[in-house]
Amino acid sequence: MTATFDSPLVGLASTRHPARLKESDCRIEDFVHVLEQTTDLAAYPHAARVADNVLVYDAGSVGAAAATEAGTEAVSAELVRALTEGPGVAVLENAFTDHAMVDRVTAAFDAMIADERAAGGPAGDHFAAPGANSRVWNALEKLAVRDPEAFVDYYANDVLALVSTAWLGPGYQVTSQVNVVRPGGTAQDPHRDYHLGFLANEVVERYPTHVHLLSPVLTLQGAVAHSDMPVESGPTMYLPYSHQYVAGYLAWRLPEFREHFDAHSVQLPLRKGDAAFFNPALFHGAGSNVSADIQRVANLLQVSSGFGRAMEHVDRAKVVKAVYPALRQRQQAGVDAAALANAVAAAAEGYPFPTNLDRDQPLGGLTPPSQAEIVTQALAEGWEPARVAEALDAYTARRSNEEIG
Repeated sequence: MTATFDSPLVGLASTRHPARLKESDCRIEDFVHVLEQTTDLAAYPHAARVADNVLVYDAGSVGAAAATEAGTEAVSAELVRALTEGPGVAVLENAFTDHAMVDRVTAAFDAMIADERAAGGPAGDHFAAPGANSRVWNALEKLAVRDPEAFVDYYANDVLALVSTAWLGPGYQVTSQVNVVRPGGTAQDPHRDYHLGFLANEVVERYPTHVHLLSPVLTLQGAVAHSDMPVESGPTMYLPYSHQYVAGYLAWRLPEFREHFDAHSVQLPLRKGDAAFFNPALFHGAGSNVSADIQRVANLLQVSSGFGRAMEHVDRAKVVKAVYPALRQRQQAGVDAAALANAVAAAAEGYPFPTNLDRDQPLGGLTPPSQAEIVTQALAEGWEPARVAEALDAYTARRSNEEIG
């Protein structure tokens, strides 16, 4: 008998799910049923309107409502409901009212793009092929170094802090990636986001279902419009309520789900200074820029829970270098491969993030290789310890933000 449990995720009906989901559990009929919901404006008293089933807020009104402690609690609770029980996406118009400051940050982004283009090197993306578009990895750090005053003015924004705290609580961490989609730039594949959204289905199947439900509450996705974004410029495509489909981390790659997304996703035009925030489990993707002359510029924000860390800092490279000769000796003595894999899991870093995506780009897939994958390859191919040490040093250097040379 298949083990099941009741879903604890806020906003989902108490439904029994398999303890481990398989790709074969994905049924388009179930997905379509989840998507039949409609957004009732009356249930969200702080929202200004509903557009294509998406909640739209006026940031000024939200800020005024959150001026007191009780008001902040009420607005925060509503935003959480919007991202769970609701459509999974909320647009806050005029989140950044100082357009001169936004333009100053955009100019810094443009300078980063020019510098990186001149320097050459790979230019990968997670869900779209490299091409006419531009991506700036770790734009948060690069902005802080290039223009500290603009950084402070930009990230002092109350709306960003309000939504981030509502979803993640205190101690959150902000990261930023700039995306410029030029005329002719093609759409991303529809997808879910980090964490589980970045893993291949055969890996996702190894995670128990309660982790599928946990992943969306570890991060918040957001985007700030740095230019006006009419629909023809390709603003983000959303599929409201798709975040509530529990098997969605296994479903988004399947053809029938992509076809449904293509037929039913919505796009909302944005103006400079608007911001959209959404549940990372929402099916979404950047649209195609079919305009003649609009360069669509967005600052993509990923805000992470402060809880996503181990208690102790461990120098995993040092550990692996120390134990690799013993691993190899046990392998040669005939120790079971599964037992050795257990030892590798304890010694090496098994997750490829966080990393420096300028140097450690996901060119061959959605993620760069992890340290544990390097060690597994070394054992399989019989590498000498010196070669393993060299590979680990290169791995560490790729992930570092320190200047080279």
